[in-house]
Amino acid sequence: MSTRLPLVVANWKLNGDRDLLTNMVERLDTLNAEQVEAVICPPFVYLSEDTASIQKGAQNIASQESGAFTGEISGRMLRDVGCYYVIVGHSERRALFGETDDIVAEKVKATLSAGLIPIICVGETDEERENGETLTVITRQVKAVLDVLPSFSDSIVFAYEPVWAIGTGKTASCEQAEDVHNEIRQILAGYNHELANTTRILYGGSVNPGNSKELFGSDNIDGGLIGGASLDVDSFMTICENAVA
Repeated sequence: MSTRLPLVVANWKLNGDRDLLTNMVERLDTLNAEQVEAVICPPFVYLSEDTASIQKGAQNIASQESGAFTGEISGRMLRDVGCYYVIVGHSERRALFGETDDIVAEKVKATLSAGLIPIICVGETDEERENGETLTVITRQVKAVLDVLPSFSDSIVFAYEPVWAIGTGKTASCEQAEDVHNEIRQILAGYNHELANTTRILYGGSVNPGNSKELFGSDNIDGGLIGGASLDVDSFMTICENAVA
């Protein structure tokens, strides 16, 4: 049995407000932090809000520390408002904002340099999946990050999010998800066995209260990166409870 503490992350994307944040924190604060870790990643403007014992994460980070980069937010700024995690390389950032593997790797380094923990997103498109390229894509994306890390530590998280399952209602089967998660762990083991044993690998892609318990029951799935279902307090709370170790 894995000793990795389950992690469930709410990615609100361009959604949510102060009331939702307040209500979510009140409910999540009742969870046993020794059994499951819950994190909220709201839009930037709400990151300075008090979230009690619930960790906050940012949805993006600049690869630069400072300078003439209008609209960007640095790791130092995120840490200054109490952030602990940063989502890096989400498929929407890759597809809509042109973030390449190299850019994602630079943002991971910036996150670690700021003393924050990156949640590194990887995943294949529907076309890549149909062409049998899933493991090729995942391997490329994972190695692009690992190859530039100055040292190995347990201060990184990976999230497998098949692009074809994000916001579509489609979900990878437990077998499909576990196969990819196992592959990611094998890639990690190729670099460092301790890294492979300690790194949490999350699943994302239309996770909901109905399918989360079965998904989280897989050996190599250590929690979830939750999109739409994280905008409903009851739904997200149930998902977190389904991840309890």
